[in-house]
Amino acid sequence: MAIAGDLHGQWDDHDEAVLRHLQPDALLLVGDLADGDGRLGRRLASLPLPAACILGNHDAGRDASGRTMARMDQALGELHCPWSLRWLDPPGLAVVGGRPGSAGGGFNLSQAVQAHWGPLDLLQSAERITTAALAAPEGRPLVLLAHCGPSGLGSAASDPCGRDWKRPALDWGDLDLREALQRIRRQRPVPLVVFGHMHHRLRSGGARRRLLRDGQGTIFFNAACVPRHGHDVNGRAVRQFSWVDLAADGRVEAVRLCWHDSEGVVRAQDDLLSSEPVAC
Repeated sequence: MAIAGDLHGQWDDHDEAVLRHLQPDALLLVGDLADGDGRLGRRLASLPLPAACILGNHDAGRDASGRTMARMDQALGELHCPWSLRWLDPPGLAVVGGRPGSAGGGFNLSQAVQAHWGPLDLLQSAERITTAALAAPEGRPLVLLAHCGPSGLGSAASDPCGRDWKRPALDWGDLDLREALQRIRRQRPVPLVVFGHMHHRLRSGGARRRLLRDGQGTIFFNAACVPRHGHDVNGRAVRQFSWVDLAADGRVEAVRLCWHDSEGVVRAQDDLLSSEPVAC
């Protein structure tokens, strides 16, 4: 399974060439696609592979009316799964989207999100996510897909959802996603939670912790490698995708962050799961 972190408009023929060469079972996109540009949404929706997406806070552009967010939602079509289950078959993967448009920081429903989807509170949002997840087929892998990750993953600036742009550092994760996760895991396991929003490169320098595994075996993966487009040591253009290998029972077997040339060849790689993730 391939995962594309926050795109911020960085998507082109090279990205699609990588996918054509490697043919992943599925593609997940964690939001902040193109600052409200629906053309990219339509391009992503036309990709010839199973995919799911959640919109981020930047996808509203600077439009609090909700119209830009609505256009992005419409452009993505069934690819977009806010508060809902998207069943990808093949490969037989249940993806449940979290709250769209999240900017982290607990629970804050932006004006754009309220205008398009209507008002709701933290517990209502958590209940929507929970209901969608419990409707997923039993015995199949379940992935929670969010823009910002859940609260509870640490309060240091370098933690997966830690605030790094302002002091004091604190936990900037979503409270409704944490509440939903707790409810879901009372009835079924959640092997993987994928999100972005909090970029890997810290504002103060250094790198963010990108992967954690908690005591119940859930892997939390922050995929926000920004920028995704770059060049390798030889000046060759490369594009970044993360890759997750799931066992038939849903266990996460491998997580790696890769930079690919236009033929899909890996030019740099970071094996995250094998680096002994810290339990939270």
